[in-house]
Amino acid sequence: MSNLAKLEFLALDITGKNYLSWVLDTEIHLNAKSLGDTIKEGNETSIQDIAKAMIFLRHHIHEDLKSEYLTTKDPLDLWNNLKERYDHQKTVILPRVRFEWTNLRLQDFKSISEYNSAMFRITSQLILCGENITDKEMLEKTFSTFHASNIILQQQYRERGFTNIVN
Repeated sequence: MSNLAKLEFLALDITGKNYLSWVLDTEIHLNAKSLGDTIKEGNETSIQDIAKAMIFLRHHIHEDLKSEYLTTKDPLDLWNNLKERYDHQKTVILPRVRFEWTNLRLQDFKSISEYNSAMFRITSQLILCGENITDKEMLEKTFSTFHASNIILQQQYRERGFTNIVN
């Protein structure tokens, strides 16, 4: 039977490829529903809130994962099991994203908006993997990848002392 209720965000894929964004979305939604404590160690949550959190979590995971964790009744146990299973995604994604960051060049894009989109996608993935990218680093990345014919423009931007990226 298909899911009749509308999902607030994409369900966790069986491969775990969307695990990092799923974790973030899940934490935000559980906190919005005042259920965030149900996935924290040592919580003193009511039975009703535990049930609500389990319904929410099971609703946002792949059907095969539901079957695999069918007997799990505590959201914290399910959360920890999924973390143990998929948290390695950070170590898989991080080298690829670092490579993309290293090779990101303004001149490889047709427009500034395409470059900005790629840069924000890469920095978001880096942040999800625990890397901290500052606005200053993003600006320096952009300035340092200007085409050689724009070196004067690059120097002028640096001299102006811009401190943040506007998306």
